[in-house]
Amino acid sequence: MKEDLLFYDAYEQFYAMAEQSKCFAGFCACAYGADFSQDGFSDMRQIDLILAHIPHAGDLHILDVGCGNGKMLKYLKRQIGGHIYGFDYSENAIRAAQSDQTANSDFTVGIIGEIEYPPTTFDYIISMDTMYFAKDMHSFAAQLYGWLKKDGIFFAGYQEGDMMAKTAGSETTVLAQALRESGFQYDIIDYTKQTYDMLTRKRSAILAFEDDFIKENLQSWYTMILNQTSSAVVSFEEYSASNARYIFVAGK
Repeated sequence: MKEDLLFYDAYEQFYAMAEQSKCFAGFCACAYGADFSQDGFSDMRQIDLILAHIPHAGDLHILDVGCGNGKMLKYLKRQIGGHIYGFDYSENAIRAAQSDQTANSDFTVGIIGEIEYPPTTFDYIISMDTMYFAKDMHSFAAQLYGWLKKDGIFFAGYQEGDMMAKTAGSETTVLAQALRESGFQYDIIDYTKQTYDMLTRKRSAILAFEDDFIKENLQSWYTMILNQTSSAVVSFEEYSASNARYIFVAGK
């Protein structure tokens, strides 16, 4: 049952809130540089990194693993065109993604490790802070490898110190091990300092929007978001001792 999955109920509530709240949209724009209903670490700098690693525009087929309400995918489509696909276990998220009937889009309710796509369907697959939801990251990485076309690219934002324990370095992460076992070749960008700076901005933004959250009776969301930034109230040296972020750009 989806209800037994990690954070399922919380994300159903989150996307229902995100669909209605003006102050949350304003907070996202202030904290991340654009409102994509973010819940995590993906600011515009990282999303623009995705664009920088897409080899060409045109008739591309792009999949977003855990796409939420599809705002990021639709932004990418506006920049480069192509066909966009996304799945998420949140029915509220997918309902919102489908609501404007974007051309050449396919949004569906699905669970990591259970949903299937035909082999060699995608030129580009994106996972921004969603690989942690796989019951078996190694098996899911192999599934992603099969979904990619020859010379396809898998782009992932991956955090340690939150849902995943911090390891010795980028090559010892569970994701790096899974990618190697699946046959991927990859480069890694250490994005820890940029993430620390983003969390600092995020904390300033949520504090600035406190009154707006209260007016919309969203105090619990305000508190949750504020707590999400608590790791960045220390120095970067202290933060990086227990947290790390890596961007993986993996090729088939």
